[in-house]
Amino acid sequence: MVNSCRKLNCNIYIGFYCSAIILPLICICSQFSQPTIDQFTKDPGAFPVATNGELFPWRELRLPTVVIPLHYDLFIHPNLTSLDFVASEKIEVLVRDATQFIILHSNGLEIMNATLQSEEDLRYRKPGKKLTVLSYPAHQQIALLVPEKLRADLRYSVAIDFQAKLADGFEGFYKSTYRTLGGETRTIAVTDFEPTEARMAFPCFDEPLFKANFSIKIRRESRHIALSNMPKIKTVEVDGGLLEDHFGTTVKMSTYLVAYIVCDFNSVSGTASSGVKVSVYASPDKWSQTHYALEASLKLLDFYEKYFDIQYPLPKLDLVAIPDFASGAMENWGLITYRETSLLFDPKTSSTSDKLWITEVIAHELAHQWFGNLVTMEWWNDIWLNEGFATYMELISVNATYPELQFDDDFMNTCFEVIKKDSLNSSHPISNQAETPTQIQEMFDAVSYKKGACILNMLKDFLSEGKFKTGIIHYLKKFSYRNAKNDDLWNSLSNSCLESDFTSGGFCYSDSKTTSNTLLKSLVISAHLPGGKCGDQRDDDYVDSAERNPPRDTLDLPETTSWVKFNVDSNGYYIVHYEGHGWDQLITLLNQNHTLLRPKDRIGLIHDAFQLVSAGRLTLDKALDLTRYLQRETSIPALLKGLEYLELFYHTIDRRNISDITENLKHYILQYFKPVIDMQSWSDEGSVWDRMLRSVLLKLACYLNHTPCIQKATELFSQWVESSGKLNISTDVLKIVYSVGAQTTAGWNYLLEQYGLSLSAAEKNKILYALSTSKHQEKLMKLIELGMEGKIIKTQDLAALLHAIARNPKGQQLAWNFVKENWTHLLKKLVSFTSSVCSFTQVSPLPETKRTQMAPKAYK
Repeated sequence: MVNSCRKLNCNIYIGFYCSAIILPLICICSQFSQPTIDQFTKDPGAFPVATNGELFPWRELRLPTVVIPLHYDLFIHPNLTSLDFVASEKIEVLVRDATQFIILHSNGLEIMNATLQSEEDLRYRKPGKKLTVLSYPAHQQIALLVPEKLRADLRYSVAIDFQAKLADGFEGFYKSTYRTLGGETRTIAVTDFEPTEARMAFPCFDEPLFKANFSIKIRRESRHIALSNMPKIKTVEVDGGLLEDHFGTTVKMSTYLVAYIVCDFNSVSGTASSGVKVSVYASPDKWSQTHYALEASLKLLDFYEKYFDIQYPLPKLDLVAIPDFASGAMENWGLITYRETSLLFDPKTSSTSDKLWITEVIAHELAHQWFGNLVTMEWWNDIWLNEGFATYMELISVNATYPELQFDDDFMNTCFEVIKKDSLNSSHPISNQAETPTQIQEMFDAVSYKKGACILNMLKDFLSEGKFKTGIIHYLKKFSYRNAKNDDLWNSLSNSCLESDFTSGGFCYSDSKTTSNTLLKSLVISAHLPGGKCGDQRDDDYVDSAERNPPRDTLDLPETTSWVKFNVDSNGYYIVHYEGHGWDQLITLLNQNHTLLRPKDRIGLIHDAFQLVSAGRLTLDKALDLTRYLQRETSIPALLKGLEYLELFYHTIDRRNISDITENLKHYILQYFKPVIDMQSWSDEGSVWDRMLRSVLLKLACYLNHTPCIQKATELFSQWVESSGKLNISTDVLKIVYSVGAQTTAGWNYLLEQYGLSLSAAEKNKILYALSTSKHQEKLMKLIELGMEGKIIKTQDLAALLHAIARNPKGQQLAWNFVKENWTHLLKKLVSFTSSVCSFTQVSPLPETKRTQMAPKAYK
């Protein structure tokens, strides 16, 4: 945005933090190069040794493509008493080249029998030929050795009988428990396969490229129900009074999207405009909390079908709240699983932040039914094609279906959060090499999700919304039921442009390969008006070695221009540094008339200034001067962004025990924002952002020991205790009231008791956060012990609990010491631990917002 009067030159310098976000792509096909049978015979020493001491005929992590699956016929019988399962499968495969072995994935399964039938065997009902099974656990692979070479271009049927224990963690086919209102503990069995855990439940070609159809049968007791990707076709009685449910055959899909559940849940259902039956399941005592999720799912499904111009391809869609779940949700096709906090809405204890979070996660998972399920990345290095798009579509869909949630303003924070992480040396390109299961798991991070979404939003702004939408619809239709990679997306976006766009100065870009390979990592644009220094001023630590001479450009501006603002509405994925007198001019502008800049531009300035302070490119006093106008700020998102950084500054000083500065800063914040603090009620009134502001301001005021805030929270907490936890407190201030109450021993103990009794996951989240704010280390240690035990505080919440304790100045060192001393045990207990717990030496004590939920990962 430019305040224009007369012409003036504006020199722009562009410097990059690190390397390109998208590395040159490696041809997927080349990674399938494989040793032949002759190589195996001639050079056996180059091959690994199976568990029985024989040579294993495959040495690569990736499976060969000599044999590909077409159809799985899968039978599963879980025993929820003995906590194990027996199963069998028949896999129809196509042999593309002659081979004497079939390589599959299998992890932790006991293979009892394996046989092979040719098409002729099946036609004449001949018995299968027994196969020799070799196991190579290091690669989670088994080899099926056939007695006669399999012939090219023929189909075969592989039958395997197997069994295993239900897993203890949150991956594969695992057990989950919940307590009823009467105190009974019940067990369910549930799957979670992304990215590489289908192999823990059944032997399979467990890579996204190997799409197939699945027919599933599940045996169960009559007191349970079974759910899977497709609707149930029939139920038959079998021996022992058991029931066997037969489900319809799925569409062609990857193994990580297969899902099945055996449980005793109840549901609420509705029908979308297209006739799709949508159901939301939860444990019986929590059934009343499913209604908002159903409403949101129906709205969002209708929106996506119209937006993508592609109907949802299955006849039903189930959403299930799982008591024990590692991430926020998982997009299994037709059977989406959720952590309870990401699906269940309790009007008495769920805040407006909780409602927005639930809406976001549902929108994300439903978007995956197209981005990820219908069109799947070829390999996990491009997981951002799934996750970045699903995160981006949250913005589009929630804005359209729930405009009152004002999600557009919140999406900026998505990009701000990831820019901060992306500037660290530990960051990586959004498309990055990943081969081992551990490397693949590490790709599910903020870069793939949030940076991917922000890059897409920037591309949409660059191409225009219409052309961008046309491009992604083309991409979805062209690659339906297939796999895609980066270049396929860029080609689709480029093809959405008209020829005139390339010749008339339009905003389309025709060279898709150049686009895909030159999108850059977090970048800084330095701009200055004449009078300041220009040119080579940069911190080389933030410039890639290949960019020591970054590009420059010049804009011609009117001569009387006194200020310039780049990155209008902060749609671009970069930070702007205004060199020379640039920041002073913008500070003056904000103090004189901040409304000359739009709210998003004011938010962008605050963000950029403090990020530049972190990078050592701007002095702290300059950034603080920028916040002086906030007393007159009428945009709540802008006010919240300023408060966020002021609170961060306060916590930083407080942690360093600089008492006099801490006290002065506390008084400054309370006095400077006293008018807006005093305006806050302790109710749930107002718009979404009114309620967000109330929660943040009162939480900060009570944290700073503002007397009126402490008194009111104490009064409400006492009334709540006297009512035996029955008093309905405003959901927007519930966490604040609990946090103040937790500062006394009696209050802390009562909250812990209520935590064990509560049926609301939203309330348990708020209570657990409040308990973690105690200033007594013995209480914080007790929480950690309960989390490790996994009974009162579930193991799924341990990582988030440690993160919350680490944010507490009295708990940071305690949490860090515990993690160091118990690292090996924690890794075994929580597979996702390393990706879900922050670095305790660099905890950012920012105020909790709707995006800092008590959950280790947002969603898959």
